[in-house]
Amino acid sequence: MGVLIGIDPHKSVNAAAAIDEQGELAGHETFPANRKGLRALQRWAKRFPERRWAVAGSRRYRPSRGSAARHGGREGSGCPAQTLLESQASLYGKRPQKNDRLDATFTAQAALHNERLAPVLSEDGDDAHVEVLRLLTERREDLVAERTRALNRLHVLLRDLLSDTVSKQLCADAASRLLRRVRPRDEPARTRKQLASEVVRDVRALDRRIADLDERIRQEVEASGTTLTEIFGVGPILAAKIVGIVGNVGRFPSKAHFASYAGVAPIEASSGEVVRHRLSLALKTAASTRSHAHDRGLPGSQRSPRRSLPP
Repeated sequence: MGVLIGIDPHKSVNAAAAIDEQGELAGHETFPANRKGLRALQRWAKRFPERRWAVAGSRRYRPSRGSAARHGGREGSGCPAQTLLESQASLYGKRPQKNDRLDATFTAQAALHNERLAPVLSEDGDDAHVEVLRLLTERREDLVAERTRALNRLHVLLRDLLSDTVSKQLCADAASRLLRRVRPRDEPARTRKQLASEVVRDVRALDRRIADLDERIRQEVEASGTTLTEIFGVGPILAAKIVGIVGNVGRFPSKAHFASYAGVAPIEASSGEVVRHRLSLALKTAASTRSHAHDRGLPGSQRSPRRSLPP
């Protein structure tokens, strides 16, 4: 086997630690997370003729251009953060002091004692769809947040211009109708109306960008071959979000592991002699958030009943 090199990747640095077959530390180093640092990592790793790679990650981790995960290639194994922490507990009995070198060492230790680790994601084949969907859904979230901020600003301007109460469920068309009723009598009022008109145009532009992005996401979801959209109530946007976060579901050893990862596994809530369990609120929160997005009239959204997600 030679050595197993554990990588703890960060945006700015990659910490590396090599262990032998007995789990003893054979060397460690930290490299900048850029092209120069990656080349230095490659030179450092060549001192170990027989080597394998293990990369620590989290549920949202994807190899970036400066990541050592790219160097691991087909040899690499992804070590989820939860697996890493479980391995620390079993190996050391308690959580040790944390730093990058130790994290890289624990990554290698975890991979040494666990043969069922997921491969590091590449950017070709099915993994390309996962990365694309993640990027598109994150961009959509940014646009939706920008639209929400614009609507909040518009609500304040209209509230100051009108004597009537302005509904919080505001959209560009409704705001435009309200603005037509405004007859400003002084300079501040005229300025408010002008700014409100500009914000309405901003919201309309964001509506178009979100609608175009929704269509692109729909096409990418269809191209990915996922069957999530066959589930009642799961549209392309929600399916893209799930695929972008979860990736290949085959990396989970069992349904229970996936349920724990998704935050829907039963959580013990015992007290005294009363032993009981409850479900995590994570799924309910996600469903409620999506429902609120529908209620706000987000362009391109597909309204689905609250019972759409399976129990």
